[in-house]
Amino acid sequence: MSVRVERAGPVTTVVLSRPDRRNAVDGTTARQLTAAFREFEEDDGARAAVLWGAGGTFCSGADLKEVGTGRGNRVAADGDGPMGPTRLRLSKPVIAAVAGHAVAGGLELALWCDLRVAEEDAVFGVFCRRWGVPLIDGGTVRLPRLIGASRAMDLVLTGRPVPAAEALAIGLAHRVVPTGTARAEAEALAAELARFPQACLRSDRASLLDQEGRDEAAAMADELRHGQAVLAEALRGAARFAAGAGRHGAPAGEPGGLAGRGGFGP
Repeated sequence: MSVRVERAGPVTTVVLSRPDRRNAVDGTTARQLTAAFREFEEDDGARAAVLWGAGGTFCSGADLKEVGTGRGNRVAADGDGPMGPTRLRLSKPVIAAVAGHAVAGGLELALWCDLRVAEEDAVFGVFCRRWGVPLIDGGTVRLPRLIGASRAMDLVLTGRPVPAAEALAIGLAHRVVPTGTARAEAEALAAELARFPQACLRSDRASLLDQEGRDEAAAMADELRHGQAVLAEALRGAARFAAGAGRHGAPAGEPGGLAGRGGFGP
């Protein structure tokens, strides 16, 4: 198996493990990745996921050695994406733990994730530019939406390497951490997300995703619809705050504590 799944409480870590191919994804691996994330989505006890590549590389893209063979990536308008889960719309957050290279289709996998934690020597880039292989799994759509069309055009046309520090500066990465710690840091972040009230977290996430490309009035109306569906959880949170859970002495990271005050109180 080139993909394995490891669980630690509410955190699911999906491990891409083809170190001999620098975690390049072939057709079989794409199917395994998709199955792993579908299982995560359907598991009520799983609250946040991490995608990590074993062996010091996040993912070097599609396995070009298998292109044109029966083992190559599936490329079709319907069904799953060439890299696997990139067309799935999950209800829960996924964090990319980026060590080494996240390039070509590997960049597209990272862009599919909600957050990206990158090691100091990580590299992003459209490296498939040099081989004439197009971005066909969300790269030309998600990249400009994340970092703006002008910056995205630079990366797409030149195929140049983007170091972690620059990725952080332009919004491509959310955290930069010491080399060798991306998985642990991403799992810690996932555990933090898992501690928050989940109905509200997922509702706000869904509203943020849904607003893309919509006019302001429609997006605001949809935000209200999402929020109204989770008001019962909000009332419980307000009651906890009123009872003292939101005081400054509450443990950081606990719901209602310093890291979990939300909109309640100063």
